[in-house]
Amino acid sequence: MFTITIIKNFAAAHKLKMVTKKCENLHGHNWKVEVTIAGEKLNNAGVLLDFTILKKYLTTVIDELDHKYLNELEYFEKNPPSSENLAFYISEKISSCLTDNQDINVSKVIVWESDNAYATYYPQKK
Repeated sequence: MFTITIIKNFAAAHKLKMVTKKCENLHGHNWKVEVTIAGEKLNNAGVLLDFTILKKYLTTVIDELDHKYLNELEYFEKNPPSSENLAFYISEKISSCLTDNQDINVSKVIVWESDNAYATYYPQKK
């Protein structure tokens, strides 16, 4: 199994309910996102997927989130904008970009909300 990982950062605000009182207030994070894709075969160029292509996919997703109030985005109106739900959301978006690459799957998405706190989502293989 081969994997490649890219990392991108964004800034956004959110509020969470029923967590700690501090998190129920509007606050922001400088999020760090790590996306790992996996596959068993390399292409003719000897790579799983060009890093540039994966970076483009993640940039498209991050542009939807960057400098936004996450609670106001359609998906997060129904799903709390926790690190866990952000990881799931990003995974789903990246997976939809990989439909032309049937042999490649999102292996994991890590969303850091601080230097010492993160959530990881491991999607099921397609």
